[in-house]
Amino acid sequence: MRSVIDIVDLTTEELDGLIETAVDIIENPQKYSEICHGKKLATLFFEPSTRTRMSFEAAMYELGGNVISMTDAGSSSAAKGESVADTAKTVSCYADIIAMRHPKEGAAYVAAKAASIPVINAGDGGHCHPTQTLADLLTIYREKGGFNNLTVGLCGDLKFGRTVHSLINALSRYEKIKYVLISPEELKLPSYVKRDSIKSRNIPYIQTTELESVMPELDILYMTRVQRERFFNEEDYLRLKDSYILTPDKLQNAKKNLSIMHPLPRVNEISVSIDDDERACYFKQVLNGKYMRMALILKLLKEAGTI
Repeated sequence: MRSVIDIVDLTTEELDGLIETAVDIIENPQKYSEICHGKKLATLFFEPSTRTRMSFEAAMYELGGNVISMTDAGSSSAAKGESVADTAKTVSCYADIIAMRHPKEGAAYVAAKAASIPVINAGDGGHCHPTQTLADLLTIYREKGGFNNLTVGLCGDLKFGRTVHSLINALSRYEKIKYVLISPEELKLPSYVKRDSIKSRNIPYIQTTELESVMPELDILYMTRVQRERFFNEEDYLRLKDSYILTPDKLQNAKKNLSIMHPLPRVNEISVSIDDDERACYFKQVLNGKYMRMALILKLLKEAGTI
């Protein structure tokens, strides 16, 4: 049974195909409005979420399907000690496809091995978040017209930021990409991500702790929040949480066609005064995420022979 746990589960051709489907959904919504009639998506969220959960649910409803949800692990059998594998087997009896978020890395993989229906990883701890990457890719595609010849700045929590890890894995497949990795020393990109997705492909990159000095180079600035929930030490979080705050004055030397992205939720790393800047793309990402999740649900259900 085909599941999507990591962005590397999808080939470059499949990524391009999902984008093509999403664009068609945007242009011809009625064509897709009943395609999943009678099918059910189960959203299993063991960790808080607004955009991802609601985006999956909106996606399934707009495909004509239905949704069953578990949004509070404390009120589910997980609170009694039920394993992720047993939960996945159980939910496979009720639904046609699962979207799951879990605080533990690898939980979605365990669920996919146990389930008899497709599983989509909606975020597993600090590991990866493939459907956020799909939203990011559609946003970049719609803003830039493609993925080649881009200088991409990734700023903030690059250590625990699963969205960053997944985006690097995806963009590294395209041509003439350059990365600018901007973070405190304590939150640098993990060495395995650099090794597997950047160095192995001889992609140029620089690491820096300074945002403003590299701003003029960037085609894309991908901001991330410092995630309190990933820290074991509250003092470390408080010391690092305001490392980068994007304000209008810091954009003075930025390109006129810079695309400012953020996976959300935002805390204070992007000033609300930037929201009206035409370069701000983070709420566009939210909408694009729904379209890409629609495309992925369709792909997996078709491959499973369900639709």
